[in-house]
Amino acid sequence: MVNFVSMKNSFKIVLFVLAFGLMLIARQPAVAQCAQCAAQVETNAQSGSSKTKGLNNGILFLLAAPYLAVAIGGYVWYKKYRRKDVKLDIRSEKLHLN
Repeated sequence: MVNFVSMKNSFKIVLFVLAFGLMLIARQPAVAQCAQCAAQVETNAQSGSSKTKGLNNGILFLLAAPYLAVAIGGYVWYKKYRRKDVKLDIRSEKLHLN
């Protein structure tokens, strides 16, 4: 049984390393802007305008909003459902298992 458990865990580790390695190898640059936005950013960047920095900051703001919402929800859940009055009643006599 012990051999089976260690084999099962090693299989999970190998599978995780393989999946992670494939993610690193198969990465490609993302082109997530529409054609009009991409053209506008390219034109502004070539002319030396600082509007591209504002667009990048806006993208980061939109990216951070869901993470912030999940963090606040997790904090509220932790505060609401954590155990406060836990009593540990441990017997003072010895426990005989035989």
